[in-house]
Formats: sequence, structure tokens, C-alpha cells
Amino acid sequence: MHLSDRQKLILTLIIHEHIHTAQPVGSKTIVEKYDLTMSSATVRNEMAVLTDVELLRQPHTSAGRVPTEEGYRFFVGNLIQKSGLPTNTRRTITHQFYQSRQDIEQWLKLAASVLANQSQAASLVTAPHSEKAIFKHLELIATRGRQVLMVLVLVGGEIRQQFISLAEPVPQEQLSQIANQLSHLCLRQDIQGISRLQGQLDPIGQEILEILLAEMSLIEESATGEIYLEGMTNVLSEPEFSESDEARQALHILEEPSMLENLLASTMMNTDVGGIQVLIGGEGTWEELRQVSLVLARYGDPKTLTGSIGVLGPIRMPYDRTISTVRFVANVLSDLVSETLAV
Repeated sequence: MHLSDRQKLILTLIIHEHIHTAQPVGSKTIVEKYDLTMSSATVRNEMAVLTDVELLRQPHTSAGRVPTEEGYRFFVGNLIQKSGLPTNTRRTITHQFYQSRQDIEQWLKLAASVLANQSQAASLVTAPHSEKAIFKHLELIATRGRQVLMVLVLVGGEIRQQFISLAEPVPQEQLSQIANQLSHLCLRQDIQGISRLQGQLDPIGQEILEILLAEMSLIEESATGEIYLEGMTNVLSEPEFSESDEARQALHILEEPSMLENLLASTMMNTDVGGIQVLIGGEGTWEELRQVSLVLARYGDPKTLTGSIGVLGPIRMPYDRTISTVRFVANVLSDLVSETLAV
């Protein structure tokens, strides 16, 4: 779509103003607030053109204009200023991550908190996850009766814990011996490699091996790692969410792991590490997201572990700052994964 420089300016100013006020924007407001050299009549004429091409709409007669979904898409794709975060903000965020650099769970909670606070919206962060499960270490801890806590560590640092029930009670000493044996035999093996051990172990070792293989298969089938959420109250206070049940229901997608996994799998499949995806109004695909926008990024090391981060908010979210924040946090997490986990 071709717009004149004046039309681009007016569209940009209307979007900025609507993001700030959540109200329709009139020509007089634009001229006076932004000290334009053109008249209100000229601005109104250009607003009419932008309405005809469906980048703006008029909620009701004699009201100002508000951006349409297509208007926001044009803004994000063509007009948004690709500026970074302020230097002081970048330093503060980097320092916070530096203080927790040895604790992956702390990174992820911090990333969710930073995204929510900087964007004043809801944030999501998925733990780094490998498409191919490679064994690193196993712990077996006796709890009660036949129940055992199995702790599986994968190459790259992903950890899975689950309680398993064995055919008979097994003392801790024997469990530790089995765990050490499997840790030695399975080190840096994938599912195919570990499967070759079947039939070579005693009955209890074989039982645990089968449970281990089943867990690794589940890990490979999973589209994401553990999900961290923050900032739900931020968006619930916005007019779009306080006045619309439909908009509030969009938040449920963040609380439904299967729906969120499907969303991330389909939207981030072809996104490179560091790349940004912006979904405005569900992009005609996700009906549940028709009232909101999502800014998503992929982080990590593409050869070993990757995860996703994102921000969900009203369609009138401040895209320039939100995109800059998501991109910066994704880059910080990528560096941490490369330095700490991707070995």
C-alpha cells in the first residue's frame, strides 16, 4: 500500500495518540498537540483517505478516528522506529541478569518480570528446550514404598523430575547403583542409542530404562519447556479488558499449556533466534486472540536449546518499546544459554 509522507505522518500520530489515550483521535487534537503546520481541514481530508483504505475507522458519527488492525500492521511493518531501549534501561536489565546468571529458573522468572514491567502488559517465557533429547545424568531417590523420584538431566541443562512406581520396593543403595550405571552407559546418547541397552540390564534396571525412554520421548514431543507468566493484572486494568469479556478470555490462552504450545509451535516454527513475530488481532487465524496483540521472539542456541518469550496486550500496545524490549531480553537470554547451557 502506497501512502504519501503526510498520510504516513498522520497515521503515525493517530496511532501514538490512541495508544496513549485509548480514545478516538480528532484532527484538531493532532494539529494542536503535535504543532503541525497543516490545517485541521487538511488533516481531516487525509484521515478520510486513510479511512477509505481501511487503516483508520470512525467508531461513530462526528467522532475522531481509531486505527484498524490493518492500520497497526502497516505501522509495525512500515512506520515503526527501530530504536533500541535507553542505555540506562539496558544496563539495569543486564545487571539484573548478571546477578542471577548461574540459576536458570531465576533467569526465566526475571525475564518474565522485566517484560511485564517494561511493557506494562502480560508476559510469557518458556524454558530453553531441545528438539532432540540427549541424556546427561540420572538420579533416583527412594521416597516411600515402591515410589521413587526420578531426576533426569539432559545435555543443555533441561531437567525433568517425576515420581515413578516400581514393581517392588528398592533400597536407596541399589537405586544409586542403577542411576550411576545408567548415567555411565547413556551419557550423551539419544533415544535411539539408549534403546540399544534394552535386554542388557537386570529386571529393575530394565524397568527404569523403559521409564527413562518414555520420558525422553515425551520431552521430544513437547513443543516448549516450562512456561513462566507475569503481569496479568497489567492488562486487566486496560479499558479493552475491563470492558470486554471477549478480551479477558484472550488471557486464558496463556493459562492453557496445550493452546499456548500450539500457538508457539505454529508461529515460531520458522523464526530464527533473535527474530521477532508480531501477531495483531490473531492475524485471522487465532480467534481467541482477536482482541489482543502478541510480540514474540525466539532465544537460545539453535544447535542445542531454544525457547520463546513474548508480551500480550491490547491491540493499541506501544509496539516500538515492546518490540525493543522483547528483542533485547531475547538477546540477553541467548547469550546466557550460549555461555552457560549450550555445552
